[in-house]
Amino acid sequence: MAFWCQRDSYAREFTTTVVSCCPAELQTEGSNGKKEVLSGFQVVLEDTVLFPEGGGQPDDRGTINDISVLRVTRRGEQADHFTQTPLDPGSQVLVRVDWERRFDHMQQHSGQHLITAVADHLFKLKTTSWELGRFRSAIELDTPSMTAEQVAAIEQSVNEKIRDRLPVNVRELSLDDPEVEQVSGRGLPDDHAGPIRVVNIEGVDSNMCCGTHVSNLSDLQWMERSHGTEKALTALLKCGAEDHVEAVKKLQNSTKILQKNNLNLLRDLAVHIAHSLRNSPDWGGVVILHRKEGDSEFMNIIANEIGSEETLLFLTVGDEKGGGLFLLAGPPASVETLGPRVAEVLEGKGAGKKGRFQGKATKMSRRMEAQALLQDYISTQSAKE
Repeated sequence: MAFWCQRDSYAREFTTTVVSCCPAELQTEGSNGKKEVLSGFQVVLEDTVLFPEGGGQPDDRGTINDISVLRVTRRGEQADHFTQTPLDPGSQVLVRVDWERRFDHMQQHSGQHLITAVADHLFKLKTTSWELGRFRSAIELDTPSMTAEQVAAIEQSVNEKIRDRLPVNVRELSLDDPEVEQVSGRGLPDDHAGPIRVVNIEGVDSNMCCGTHVSNLSDLQWMERSHGTEKALTALLKCGAEDHVEAVKKLQNSTKILQKNNLNLLRDLAVHIAHSLRNSPDWGGVVILHRKEGDSEFMNIIANEIGSEETLLFLTVGDEKGGGLFLLAGPPASVETLGPRVAEVLEGKGAGKKGRFQGKATKMSRRMEAQALLQDYISTQSAKE
């Protein structure tokens, strides 16, 4: 049986009848990369506008009465649609296809037929496998390598045929039709039922295929995404496409120089701040400093320049309303006691040794609580003495 999606690849919606609806499970990959099992229903329709995976082409996505279809698979003469909402057998339903996904698959699949035929015609290179991806297709040819001249020749021939607007048509042949023997293909699956579909690119290729295809090679918009990217880069870089690489190299070099200069300035600032803190009349007890800009190296330079084990030094960098970094330096015993407690107050994590504890904080807004903790500790220690 040929489904409606195969008889009319450009059909975007279709009214049909629910044949059956049975409980089922679907194994998927979650956002964290782990396998997940979804509970739902396997819905069979009298006919469908949603293509079930096959011939190297992934299945369609779409809706049945606005209910999302998460997977479509072929089983003999029928297609199983997985949904998470049941549908009543015998009811009429409206099936809609995710057209953007479908048309992309049509373009890539017809493009693969074209490239495969051209590579075979020009260089007797057979296609051994192909993969239709979300952003690009991969076609594997029966050769360990290709020359730049061969690639250019295939590209030129393919583009010529697209410009010639060659028609693509689909015919259905009965299994006992003598013409079947003359058509190339990989053979039929064991559970194949119904007529054999033959996809023909006029004057170029004739191939058995169950997938969806464009009706004319002019629908193969191979360079559309690349051309869009090129236009965006031209606007951003203020130069022609032929100068994009050099422009990006110059930007990378400029960025490296700026980063180096910025690092040197930050180091000089850290040394200056360290000397200012050391010579401040408020020196002693707990010395506190917070800056919005900075990093771990910035704080460690300050701690190294001060180099005192008699005073607690509490440094923080980051957004007051968000997260950031912290460093606690001073007497080893005090730092060992207070470091984990400061991390807990700031809802962060850290580690330390030899009189220094540093880490990440998620709640820099609780910095004053950490300061109060340190000052209370110093006051208690002074009272004991």
